[in-house]
Amino acid sequence: MPLQHEMFTQPKLSLAVPPGSKEPRLWVRRLVIWESPGGEKIRDISLRPGLNILWSPDGLEEERGPGTARTIGHGSGKTLFCRLIRYCLGEHRFADEIQRDRIAIAFPNGIVGAEVMLDGVCWAVLRPLGLRRRHVAVPEGNLDEIAAGDGTTTSIDPLVDAIEQSILTPAVASLARLQSGQKAWPIALAWLTRDQECRFDDVLDWRSPASGSDAPMPASGREVGPRREALRAFLMAITEEEQETRREEEKARAALVEAERILAHLDWDIGRRMKRLVDQLGLGDDPLPDMPLLLDVFKQASGERVSAAASLPTGDVAELAEARRLLREAREGFLRDDEERVRIETQLPLARQVLTLFNSEVPGLSFAVGTAASQVCPICEVPIDRVLATQCGLSHKLHDEAQCRARLETARQAVTDQQDTIDKLTDRLQDLQPILALGRQWLERAEQRVRNIETVSDTRSSSWRAATRLQEDVDRFAELSAEREDVKKSLRRLEDKLTAERGKLAAFRDRQAVTFAKISEKFAGIIRHLLAEEAKGTVVLTGTGLDISVDLDGDRRTAAIESLKVLAFDLACLCLSAEGATRVPAFLIHDSPREADLSLIIYDELFSLVRELEQATETPSFQYIVTTTTPPPEGLREKPWLVESLRGPPASERLMRRDL
Repeated sequence: MPLQHEMFTQPKLSLAVPPGSKEPRLWVRRLVIWESPGGEKIRDISLRPGLNILWSPDGLEEERGPGTARTIGHGSGKTLFCRLIRYCLGEHRFADEIQRDRIAIAFPNGIVGAEVMLDGVCWAVLRPLGLRRRHVAVPEGNLDEIAAGDGTTTSIDPLVDAIEQSILTPAVASLARLQSGQKAWPIALAWLTRDQECRFDDVLDWRSPASGSDAPMPASGREVGPRREALRAFLMAITEEEQETRREEEKARAALVEAERILAHLDWDIGRRMKRLVDQLGLGDDPLPDMPLLLDVFKQASGERVSAAASLPTGDVAELAEARRLLREAREGFLRDDEERVRIETQLPLARQVLTLFNSEVPGLSFAVGTAASQVCPICEVPIDRVLATQCGLSHKLHDEAQCRARLETARQAVTDQQDTIDKLTDRLQDLQPILALGRQWLERAEQRVRNIETVSDTRSSSWRAATRLQEDVDRFAELSAEREDVKKSLRRLEDKLTAERGKLAAFRDRQAVTFAKISEKFAGIIRHLLAEEAKGTVVLTGTGLDISVDLDGDRRTAAIESLKVLAFDLACLCLSAEGATRVPAFLIHDSPREADLSLIIYDELFSLVRELEQATETPSFQYIVTTTTPPPEGLREKPWLVESLRGPPASERLMRRDL
C-alpha cells in the first residue's frame, strides 16, 4: 500500500555513493572508428563520467539563418553510435542486417574500438565492422597500438567475464533464472541500453525484433515474466529462497493445468461412455440416479444381459461335427460325379469326330474290293483279261482281292466299335443326370443343416460377447469414475499447494518492499523534479509485474507520461546503482528518448536533472549517454557535456562521414 506522503515534506533527490568511490565502476572513456587497421580515423569521440550528449540538430530557422536550406537531424548516426558502444560492451551485432551489409561494403576492413573503464582498469576493446574477424578485449591495453597491429584474437569474452565476475557476480545468473551457462551481462546490457525502436513504451521492453540485435532470452521475446525476474535480480530484490518457491509455484501451476486437462478429458470420456451404456442397456426411458448409484444400475443391467446370454442354447458340438462330416462326404461324392460328367462331355465330341473319320474310309475300301475282281491295267487302262490275251509286257502287278476285303472288314468293325463307345458314353451321361440332381439335393441339405447348427452356436456366442463387452464397458466406466475422483482430489491438493506457494511469494514481495521503497523514493524525486513539486510517483511490485504510477492531480497515463515513467525508472535505478545498491553498473544509454508529445520543458528538465546528479558528488559516480535531435538546454550545448555533434546532410558530417 503506498505511503501517505501528503503530511510530510518530500525528501530531495540525492546520491550517497560508497566511501572512496572516485568514478563509476564501469564507463566508456573513448569510442574510435577506423577505416582500416592503422588507417584513417573516421571518428574519435571522448566520453566522460556523468552526462554525455550526442546532438544531431534539426536545423531550426534561427540556427540555420534566413535563406538556408532546412536540414533534419535524423539519419546522422545517433542510433549507430549507441549500437557501437553496445557492440564494444559485448553485444553480438552493431546494426540490423541491411545496415551491416552497407557498412561492410563501404568499410570492408573497418574496425571500431573503445576504451572501457572497469573498476579503474582500462580495457582496450577492438571489434570488426566489415569482413575481418578479429575481436580483442585486453586489460591495460593501448587501443591505438592494438588497432594498428595484427595481434592475437581474444574475442570479447574476457571483458564480459570480467564484468560478470566483478559487478554482477555469478549469483545473479542463478537469481535471474537464466539457462545453464548463460551469462547475465548481455541481459543487463539490454536493459541499460534500450533499443530506440522500443519507443520507451514499457519498463520491461528492452529489445525490438526490428533492431536485429540478436539479444538472448529473456532480454528479448514476448515473455515478460522472465525479464521481470531478471530485473529483480539486478536490483537485488529477489532471493534464492524466493526463486525456489517460484519454481515450486510454477511446478504446482503446471501440474494443476495438467490435472485440469486430464479432468476435462475424463469428463468428456465418462459422459460419452455413460450415454452409450444407457442406450445399449435400454435404460433411456427410465429415470436414472446420480453417481455412484448410477454405477450400480449399470452393473445390475449388464449382469442381467450376461445371465440371459448364458441361458441361450449352445448348439451340440458332436452333432455339429457329424453334420460337417456328412457335408464333407456329400460334397466329395457330388464333385466326383460332376467331374465324371465333365469328362464324358469332353470325350463325346472327340469320339464322334473319330467315328466320322472311320465312316469316310468305308466307301473307298468297298470300291477297292469291287475292282479287285475285274482289274484294269493301271498304265494303259486295258482289262487284265485282254492284256493277258495279247501278251502286254507293260504291266505285271495285280490287286489282291482277299487283302482288300480284309481291310474293308477291319474298317467296318472299327466303325461298329466306335459307335458302341459313343453309345456307352451317352448312356452314362444320361445316367449321371439324376445322380447329380440327387447329390446336389443332399449337398444343399447338408449345408443347411450345418448352417442351422452354427447359427444357434453363433447366436449364443455373439450374445455372450455383446453381454460381456457391455460388462467390460461398465467396469471401464467404474475405473474412469474412480480415476476422476482421484484427479479431483489431486486437483484440490494442487490448488491448496498453489495457494500456499503464492502466499509465500506474496510474503517475499512484502520483504522486498524496502528495496522497492528505495526505487520509489528515487522515482518520486525524479518525477517531482521533471513535473512539479506536488507530483507523486510510485513503483510497486505486484504479483503480476511492476505497477508504476505518476499522480499529478490524478493518475496520468498518456503516451508521453508512459514514456516519462520509463525514463524516470531508469534514472532512479541509475541512482541506486551509483550508491552500490544494485548488481548492475551505474551506466545508462538513452537513444532519442523524447517520445510521443513529451513537453520540451520536461525534456530540458531531464538534462538539468542529470547535470544536478553529477554535482551531487565530488566526481560523477555514473555515466549517462543520451542522443537527441532536440536542442539540449543552453548551458549544456558545449563540452564537456556535448561530446559530439552530427548532422544528416551533408554526408561528411554523419557518424561514418559518408552516405551508406
